Amino acid sequence: MKTQTNRFRRTLSCFLNLPALLCLALASAILISCTTTQRAPLTLAAPPQIPGATFVGNKACAECHEKIHGDFPSSAHGRFYRDNDVHWAPAAGCESCHGAGSKHIETGLAADIVNPLHDPLACLKCHVSTHGEFTMPHHHRVLEGRMTCIDCHDPHGQDIHQPAGGLGLQQRDAVCIKCHAEQTAPHVFEHEALREGCMTCHKPHGGMNRGMLVQRDANLCLRCHAQIQTGVGGVFIGKTDHTGFLRGGTCWSAGCHSAVHGSNFSPRLLY
Repeated sequence: MKTQTNRFRRTLSCFLNLPALLCLALASAILISCTTTQRAPLTLAAPPQIPGATFVGNKACAECHEKIHGDFPSSAHGRFYRDNDVHWAPAAGCESCHGAGSKHIETGLAADIVNPLHDPLACLKCHVSTHGEFTMPHHHRVLEGRMTCIDCHDPHGQDIHQPAGGLGLQQRDAVCIKCHAEQTAPHVFEHEALREGCMTCHKPHGGMNRGMLVQRDANLCLRCHAQIQTGVGGVFIGKTDHTGFLRGGTCWSAGCHSAVHGSNFSPRLLY
């Protein structure tokens, strides 16, 4: 009987100390992650193939492209390619994207080097998921040759928080405005969603919905415009009963709020 009692006490003690043990394990994991600067080795796609060319290294490229070489370590790509806080990963460099540079150095010809400005596949060999987005029913015409990745992204950009300065585009409406200036013209009645950014409603590369919208129907608008249920199936937005409208289509169809980017005539975003 005493043996069973002691066993019960030991088991109970383990359960009582379980939170402390979990905290200790979590603290150890955090300590290890904070004190470890070495990242896992990068796995990169194979560089573009240039027949007859050999790799020369970043310093050879810097002889002519001094500014780009100097800025690149602090760029979005450069920070990603570091194998620790200071050094670039040995497998990464100018020729990772542009191909072997020996022939280009010898001839000085643009034809002897790969320029992603003219070849989006140089970017998409690493950005595989983005390549898939460009095959969606509604997409930017990159694969068709109508535009390139460089139209929106600066691969050498230092500050990813500036328009076209790097890889992220979440808050970079200036990039979209370069081609879609008419959507941002001053309006008497503005749609406040524009202040949140183009990507609040649109996907940047491609999607299943017309206009590359993140959702295809009234649910897009209802993400911001809260709905209030009244009665059975009734939907009021503001003081207006929208039940029939929502069943019939989108908020911007059937002559309703069609001026989705802003209106000069109606606070309800009508043309």
